[in-house]
Amino acid sequence: MSAGYKAVQWNAHKRRYDAAVAGFIVLYLASFVGVGMATHRPPDDISPPILLIRALATLGIVMLHIILAIGPLARLDARFAPLLYNRRHLGVAFFLVALAHALLATLFYGGFGVQNPASAVLAGYGSFASVSAFPFEVLGFAALLVFFVMAATSHDFWLANLSPRVWKWVHMSVYAAYFLVVGHVVLGALQSETSPLYAGLLFAGVAGLIVLHGLAGLRDRRQDRGAISPDGAWVDVGDVGEIAENAAKVVCLAGRERVAVFRHGGRLSAVSNVCAHQGGPLGEGRVIDGCITCPWHGYQYRPGDGQSPPPYTEKIPTYRVRVEGRRIMLNPEALAPGTPVEPAIIPPAPEEPAP
Repeated sequence: MSAGYKAVQWNAHKRRYDAAVAGFIVLYLASFVGVGMATHRPPDDISPPILLIRALATLGIVMLHIILAIGPLARLDARFAPLLYNRRHLGVAFFLVALAHALLATLFYGGFGVQNPASAVLAGYGSFASVSAFPFEVLGFAALLVFFVMAATSHDFWLANLSPRVWKWVHMSVYAAYFLVVGHVVLGALQSETSPLYAGLLFAGVAGLIVLHGLAGLRDRRQDRGAISPDGAWVDVGDVGEIAENAAKVVCLAGRERVAVFRHGGRLSAVSNVCAHQGGPLGEGRVIDGCITCPWHGYQYRPGDGQSPPPYTEKIPTYRVRVEGRRIMLNPEALAPGTPVEPAIIPPAPEEPAP
């Protein structure tokens, strides 16, 4: 979170993360070019510019698959949440790699004639009616435009001014761009590639993403099938012992928004499971420094009133909760965002002495 707009908000964790990403990029490119030069000797040698173009292309494909896998992985296992928190930095780095590939390829393959390099590459001699001669560069250029819009609007300034809903839809276009990239590779590089290795790796990447997103979707469907149908003013949502300290239980209410019931300091508070920032799953986060912390981007809310601590202004709906014996009773009617609610005190378990 940030109370003001800054170019990049680095902290120690982000610096280590970005340093690791930059190191990976440099190591990958150096290794690809180095191995390529060592294994392709005259007369079958490949020029360094072509090796670098291929290195940037394959690196971009790898990074794009990693970016698209982070979301479902974080939903399946909270240990991947730190990667999700820094995904925008990885996305901007990926765009720079893709842009470098596009510029170098355009200048190398279209820069030695009298025609403008971009026109020479994009308006070449291909035919949309042919698979082998399809102008695959157009698909890559369209995908690059989408990635540019995403990278240019990645900052919180655009999130605040476009609104979270519009911003999210803009960035969901990454899936359309992904299939443009797949088409760019299939109709381009793979048309002249005789080894089945690259086609197999690309297919494995596509299949892996489909499986991951499918598993994450099935997890959500299982939660929805166990939804509680409110049949009164209060509903039993489980035992106090089911919730670890500073963690939450996510309650699915039929036909309603999910609710996160947090246990903190011997008390229970219930809030909407949806973060006001980008719709992150608050119930998968923790109470840190007295505030519910979203696992996606670190937005925080006070458990007692669903308000972000000053100077932040975000608010989420709250719910009334009470404890009967050891059972958690929830009022399923959401209160207005930021409404204060007295936390429910957890009585000691029968085997626990009273404080």
